[in-house]
Amino acid sequence: MATRILVEAMKPIRFEYCRPVSVTDATAVLADLRQDAAVLAGGLSLGPMLNLRLVRPRTVIDISRLRGLDDIALRDSVAVTGANVVQADALDSEIIRRELPLLALALPWVGHFQTRNRGTLGGSVAHADPSAEIPLCLVTTDGTVVLQSRKHERRVRAREFFLGPLTTARQRDELVTGLEWPRAPADAGHAFAEIAQRHGDFAIAAAACQVRLDDSGRIAALSLGLGGVESRPVAADVARFVGNPIDDGLAIQLGDHATHGLTAMQDHVATADYRLALARELIRRVVLAADADARQRRPQ
Repeated sequence: MATRILVEAMKPIRFEYCRPVSVTDATAVLADLRQDAAVLAGGLSLGPMLNLRLVRPRTVIDISRLRGLDDIALRDSVAVTGANVVQADALDSEIIRRELPLLALALPWVGHFQTRNRGTLGGSVAHADPSAEIPLCLVTTDGTVVLQSRKHERRVRAREFFLGPLTTARQRDELVTGLEWPRAPADAGHAFAEIAQRHGDFAIAAAACQVRLDDSGRIAALSLGLGGVESRPVAADVARFVGNPIDDGLAIQLGDHATHGLTAMQDHVATADYRLALARELIRRVVLAADADARQRRPQ
């Protein structure tokens, strides 16, 4: 049975606080309330939005203490991270360092160490900020979001989950319960880079890369993603570059190719043209860095 109390606060509107004791309990409340409910995990995104009254839920559902949603496990070809895995714990995880090196590289860029002690992997994905590092890594590696409703469980590819700023394919009665990440090949190279006004601020632009090389040092497989540029993280279609050796010229070509046709965001921090220029340079950097990493991992 969920704990429910009425909260009257100075900044948020008056709301009911609900702390379910199981996923079944949480999805039952969501099914009843739908658009009148907001889900609280770490609270790093929802808290400020409540205080600014950008969201006005009738009920806040606190899932932070649900058992089983804070596990990190290996299952066949994927690593599964529960929605409540705290970012700091993910950063310290040997499983993530070994199996998901791209995520391990990105996590130090997520906020500050204080916020990483509260923020969760699932919360970042559910919030869907276009500049967020964790969604970018999930898209780049072609991961999957696990969603649970009262009636059924379903899986959505990350590349189809993010629809726009703070907008996802999650239905109102669904809860993000986990993320499934393809385990990285042992010989793959990885790199992550971003530009922000200050470390820990929202990224103006970010790029992520995973590459495998064949026996001759040419691209055998390549994944390339951009965040902070469009209204959602995007993965570039780079299939035509497979089979080429990586050098500075190819890295520049990949930057031009990956940004071609993008509709870049524009705000008080950066113009659209500046974001695209940053994105091209960041792609060049991560492609060369991932290539160097892959070469170090090759059997001698």
